[in-house]
Amino acid sequence: MAASTDLRLGSLGQVSLHVREVARAERFYGETLGLPHVFTFGDLAFFDMDGTRLYLHRKDEDEWQPGSILYFRVDAIQAAWDELGRRGVERTDEPHVIFVHPDSGTEEWMAFFEDGEGNTLALLEQRPPSATEK
Repeated sequence: MAASTDLRLGSLGQVSLHVREVARAERFYGETLGLPHVFTFGDLAFFDMDGTRLYLHRKDEDEWQPGSILYFRVDAIQAAWDELGRRGVERTDEPHVIFVHPDSGTEEWMAFFEDGEGNTLALLEQRPPSATEK
């Protein structure tokens, strides 16, 4: 069925993750990761991710489920990875190339870590061809 009008979706305005403990999640996302805190209202906490709002919603254990993986863009994945380690973040998968674009040679690097609430997060760096490790 053809659409009668053009649909043009914009960038993501908000993403949501379930958390088990709001205060602990606020410390991790605000203090450990350094995301600006927007506001907290009861069991809901909001942070700014460079224009996209992160919505953390406390759920009881029987309702809790892991969310989508959030991939944070970084300019230097190894430096960001090392800094997360210094901040005590549980890092689960070291920086590595996951894909090389055949047309451009651009490398997609990723590294994974956890937020302490059961959610997986990731670092993402796109490296030009033959760039040395940053």
